[in-house]
This record gives sequence, C-alpha cells and structure tokens, in this order.
Amino acid sequence: MLCNTEKKEKQNKIMGDDECVIVVREFDPSKDLTTVEEVEKRCEVGPSGKLSLFTDLLGDPICRVRHSPAFLMLVAELSSTKEIVGMIRGCIKTVTCGKKLSRNTKNNDPIKPFPVYTKLAYILGLRVSPSHRRMGIGLKLVHRMEEWFVQNGAEYSYLATENDNQASVNLFTGKCGYSKFRTPSVLVNPVFAHRLPVSNRVTVIKLSSPDAESLYRRRFSATEFFPRDIDSVLNNRLNLGTFLAVPRGCFYTQDSWPGSDKFLSDPPESWAVLSVWNSMDVFRLEVRGASRVKKTLAKTTRIVDKLLPFLRLPSIPEVFRPFGLHFLYGLGGEGPRAAKFVNALCAHAHNMAKEGGCSVVATEVANREPLKVGVPHWKRLSCDEDLWCIKRLGEDYSDGSVGDWTKSPPGFSIFVDPREF
Repeated sequence: MLCNTEKKEKQNKIMGDDECVIVVREFDPSKDLTTVEEVEKRCEVGPSGKLSLFTDLLGDPICRVRHSPAFLMLVAELSSTKEIVGMIRGCIKTVTCGKKLSRNTKNNDPIKPFPVYTKLAYILGLRVSPSHRRMGIGLKLVHRMEEWFVQNGAEYSYLATENDNQASVNLFTGKCGYSKFRTPSVLVNPVFAHRLPVSNRVTVIKLSSPDAESLYRRRFSATEFFPRDIDSVLNNRLNLGTFLAVPRGCFYTQDSWPGSDKFLSDPPESWAVLSVWNSMDVFRLEVRGASRVKKTLAKTTRIVDKLLPFLRLPSIPEVFRPFGLHFLYGLGGEGPRAAKFVNALCAHAHNMAKEGGCSVVATEVANREPLKVGVPHWKRLSCDEDLWCIKRLGEDYSDGSVGDWTKSPPGFSIFVDPREF
C-alpha cells in the first residue's frame, strides 16, 4: 500500500473548454466500489454486430491482483465533482528473467541452469471512462503506477494486451516507453457435457503442495517468468492441485509415490505435469453480441451432448451467460511422449472443470512451446498471439548476468502465473 508520502494526491490540470483537475489516488473500497463498477460497465461497450468478451469481477475490483505479494489499485477522479473517470491495477513479484550455468564440482554432475531473478511489476485493468478519453488520463495513471513500482524496487514493468488493440498498443509503446516483448498463445477449450477419456496408457498422480514445489523448483525454476514464490501459488486456496502423468505400468503410482526428489533422480522415459487454478471463483466471463440463431445452435449441441454422452459429440458450452473457467499453468514435461502425456492431463483437467461447473479450460504458453501440440483447444476461442510489452524502469540497475532483459530473445517456454491471468 502507499506510504504517507505516496498518499499525497497528485494532480494534473487538463485543459479543455473548462479547466478541470484530475486527482490520482489510491482506491478506497469503502467509498469507491459502486462508482468503479459503473466505470467498468461504461467501458464494456463492444463493437456493434460483433462478438465481444466481457468480464465480471464479482464485486471485487482488485481480485486479479490481490493474490500477488504486493499490489495497488489507483483511481483518477475529477476534483470538482469527485467523479471517478479512470482506474488502473498493478502488482509486483520476483520472477526468473534468465539463467546462468553452474557445475556441481563435488560429484561432477552435468552443467545445469540456475535462475537469475528480478523484481517484476505487472499492469492490468487500465480503464478510462469513454466521456473522458483523449485527455491524458490513461497516461497519468500509468506514470503514477510506475512511480509506485520504482519506489518498491521493481526493475521491470510489463503488461498483456491484444495485438489488434491499437489504442492500448499505441499508448504503451508510443507514449509510455514499452516495447513488444513476447507473443504467447492463449489456448481455450470448451467443457463438454460428457467426460473425456484419459488414455489408459497413462497414470495420473496428484502431488502434494511440497512435492509440487520441489518438482517445479528443480526442473522449471530457470524458465522465464517463473515466480520465486511458487510455494504461495501452490498453497493458495484457488489452486486445485498439481498433476503428474507417467506411463502406466511403471513403478510410480499414487499409492507408491516416493516423492519428487526420488522421482527426479530416476524419472521414466516420458512424463508431464500441470497445475489447475480455479479462476471461476475470481471472475466470470460472458460472450455478448451473438445472434439468436447462434445461441439456439449452441443450445442444441448441448442438449444432444447431454442426451447422448456416449457419442462424445463436441458441444458449444453456455458462454452467452456469465461462465467460469479453470486455468492450467505450470505445463512441463520431458521425453518423446511428453506432449501426449500433456494431452492426457488436459483431459483430466477437463473432467475436473466439468465437475466444477466451468464452461471452458484455458492455458497460456510460449508461442514456440514444444508441448503446445499436446494442448487441445478450439481455434475460434483461442488467441494464437497475445502481446506482452515490457519496460525497464531504471537505467541505474545493474545488468547482472543476463543484461537488459527487454533485449533478450524469446525462449521456448514461459511460466504463466495464474494469479495474473
């Protein structure tokens, strides 16, 4: 939260027909909640005649940042009327930004990568009321949030936006000094009325939180964007579990599980892992703008699927009313059949989502992720290239082991934090 000096309200005079003063201050849930929700609704006006996706934050404007180690929400209001006309959210955490190689000289283990960490800030939920756009309010909110980032030691700031959202891209890359950085894929798959079969060649093991943490730290901590506080993620109430897929018939089963350390010292030829996050309890989505014909067609597919589940016919879920999703994160694995094992884990996750009342399951992976082929998804619901933009917040930081992270080339994998999806 803001310290005493930070709580000083910063003002900008924005000239129009009349002079008005915009005050940027910290969000106060005791008095701002209703007004903030009204601004959110005014900003959610989709293009006429096209499908649009809307988000319901379930009465909690900071729900998508509150699970991070440090977070803040700012609002912009008119000093004369106290009307809130804009808002922004941000959070800070420590993540992997690169890796260095080190050799264990005691037992001559092969060279393995070790993570290089940095303090990273994330911007999301920037909104400006339609009646007050093109007045510099968005820019003011971003700059004020970045001040808080720097005061709390963040070295970099990043955000996710859509490639075709030109207003957002122009603001951040044209006026705020951000550069295009990564283009991950958002993969979305519907949850059908029938259960999906999990391959009988695979055994699925649910790991305890300590075992999951051990496996992730030992195998994936050098992955870009890996959160240093992975233990907080895995122990969060929204985390529904970490699941490991191994070949059926091998000596690893739920009942004979020896722990991650022993597993990694003698793994099977192929294996895969993923975790499931309950985003349904954080926010709901809704698709608007569909014609009556499309809604009727979707409903018909669900009716047929429910009546004849043994046919396993694909059906369009109920997305034209508020719906929830489960987010799959921490996807990884090794071996020639790892992608097939990921596919089996996705089927297991689909069935969990069905039992939980979700309409879709989603994940986000690097565009070049080798295991991407194992993730089932509908192209119409997915985004092949999301856009992440990044900015270095201070030139006085040491380049460290990886240099300026903003100039680093993309790798094959990224770790997407479910707290920020």
